[in-house]
Amino acid sequence: MIATIEHGDQVYKVNLAQPIDISLPLQAGKENVNAFHLPPMKIEPFRMGNFVGSVREGGPCNVNNIFFNPHGNGTHTESVGHISTNNYPIYKCLEQFFFIAEVVSITPERRGTDSVITMSSLKEKLGSKIPEALIIRTRPNVLEKRTLQYSGTNPTYLDHIAAKFLAEIGVKHLLLDLPSVDKEEDGGKLSAHHQFWNYPDAPRKDCTITELIYVPDQVNDGTFLLNIQIASFMNDASPSKPVLYKFF
Repeated sequence: MIATIEHGDQVYKVNLAQPIDISLPLQAGKENVNAFHLPPMKIEPFRMGNFVGSVREGGPCNVNNIFFNPHGNGTHTESVGHISTNNYPIYKCLEQFFFIAEVVSITPERRGTDSVITMSSLKEKLGSKIPEALIIRTRPNVLEKRTLQYSGTNPTYLDHIAAKFLAEIGVKHLLLDLPSVDKEEDGGKLSAHHQFWNYPDAPRKDCTITELIYVPDQVNDGTFLLNIQIASFMNDASPSKPVLYKFF
């Protein structure tokens, strides 16, 4: 299925039958990616009286209860409600779902025991481009990212100055293959979150951050059509499925 996309003075064509899913599947157990010391995701049959929601256990159909936290149990998209005293549910903040996106691969900078994505590395990769959405793939891009247990490991994070730079140039949707844009333990400052959303001065309520994606090596750096799919949660964050489409 070929679609024509008009964006400003540019005309793009994509094959909608060839999606590239950059989300991580949500699965029960410790093989699921996890962060922030959150309990593993659980999927278990609903039980009431003689009813069991499991065909395998003799029930008429499968009816599972699912217990998870979107912020640490997999790919998720969050709104400024994540750091706000006001209620900004992702369901209301993300009302458009297709964007022109730039994929960039970055080798983080070492700062003592920290691994940091810097403003200079972003400037070098973007050049004069100002994409609606920016997708950051960190190097090395090991397959183990898909199942890593990040808690207590001080993962790579985004320098708050770099986050401010992205907000200032107009990037509205930031996606990256890390559990957070901020340092795991930063005393509760969440500086990169605050800078990207310009909170509390003038919150960018229609902007989002998507964390814990995985961009395969087969995907080259460059410009893509991005579709961010979320569930309609009245919550600051939702599990999400970002999907890329190549232009031709």
